[in-house]
Amino acid sequence: MFEVRGSVAVVTGASSGLGRRFALDMAARGATVVGLARRQDLLASLGEEIRRLSPRSSTVVCDVSDTGRFIAVLGDIDAEHGRIDVLVNNAGVGPPRGEVPPDLAVYRMVMETNYFATVAGTLAVLPGMLERHHGVIVNVSSDSGRAPGPHEAAYGASKAALSAFTESLSFDTEGRGVHLHVLYPGWVPTAMGTEALDAGMPMPPKMVRRTEEQVSQLVLARMGGAKVDIDAAPIAKLAPIGRALFPGAYRKGVRKATR
Repeated sequence: MFEVRGSVAVVTGASSGLGRRFALDMAARGATVVGLARRQDLLASLGEEIRRLSPRSSTVVCDVSDTGRFIAVLGDIDAEHGRIDVLVNNAGVGPPRGEVPPDLAVYRMVMETNYFATVAGTLAVLPGMLERHHGVIVNVSSDSGRAPGPHEAAYGASKAALSAFTESLSFDTEGRGVHLHVLYPGWVPTAMGTEALDAGMPMPPKMVRRTEEQVSQLVLARMGGAKVDIDAAPIAKLAPIGRALFPGAYRKGVRKATR
């Protein structure tokens, strides 16, 4: 639905997990990819790989929670390549798993990376995309944002805000050549996913588990399409329905499943 070959794509959180997979797969399809992340050592490894696939690709060390720095980097990329066709806002953090995050600072930290960085990046590239009537923005959310469970108040709230922001803004870009998407990747065995298991989260059911490769290929197939949501594990959409129709049973089931 969207021609990746020849495009200029920026991926945040590109040093590992889904972000790394997105960067590699787009470079393999002929995109010029710029991967952003905080960890220079992992970015250096990614840079070597994506340049072998797409010689003009590169990496930039950038903590997207510093939105001023993030916006400046996007401006530099736009100036160097003449445009940004694709932005994948993948960078995300989760607070230490526990009954209640200890203080407001934890909530601010999570919101800065998971929500405000996404807003800043989206608003930075959107004017150019609208002027060219061409572009795709994929904002990586979570099913925790539409059906939150225990021990994830800060994370779930940040992803709910991200989803609402993206869907609302998509009405303003509809029919103007720019496509906004919310990605719900299901549970993926990334560093964040396995850390949650190590901290006591039960293994999610097989029906919502996906690999990095599966999610990346789905995004490449769906971005640029008419649907805002990209659901890697469609069955997860039943959770909000169950919560709305059978709230008591839903809460009881969630408590039981997350003990």
